[in-house]
Amino acid sequence: MVQTSTFWVFGYGSLIWRPGFEYVSSQSAYLCGYHRSLCIYSHNYRGTPEQPGLVFGLVPGGCCEGRAFQVDEEVWPDVLAYLHDRETDVYHALHNGVRLADGNMVNALIFVANEDHEHFAGRLDVEAQLKLVRAASGCIGSNRDYVVNTVEHLRKLGIDDSYLSRLEKDLA
Repeated sequence: MVQTSTFWVFGYGSLIWRPGFEYVSSQSAYLCGYHRSLCIYSHNYRGTPEQPGLVFGLVPGGCCEGRAFQVDEEVWPDVLAYLHDRETDVYHALHNGVRLADGNMVNALIFVANEDHEHFAGRLDVEAQLKLVRAASGCIGSNRDYVVNTVEHLRKLGIDDSYLSRLEKDLA
């Protein structure tokens, strides 16, 4: 049964380690129907228009492990506004069931890559992703640090993502 009495946000990239909003609790979570991919060009946070970086998006197919944040109803409108501003229109905000580490299913807000957006990079091969990540840096830091931070924080949650581990190894 899906819980609907509280609000949940599913993080799969920098939200895992830098949510930027108030939350009641968090735990590892599992989303089916989408997988994490470096598929969004970053022209600001992790790159520039001249040297774009790549950030994560969810694309259809497969599954994704991440972190779910439980948000109190009183702050939900502010959290929602913050997330829409942070994630911009390069993502579609959807609600989807996610399985929490404690076994419960909850309906969570997820941000899926908008494949029609001009910043959608598509499904680049790993070498093309690495080339962009190695070279890019934006107003909040290097693209490499973004990828490595995500891998390290997933590992702290007990999540081993072989795709990300390969990227981390190749970026070392």
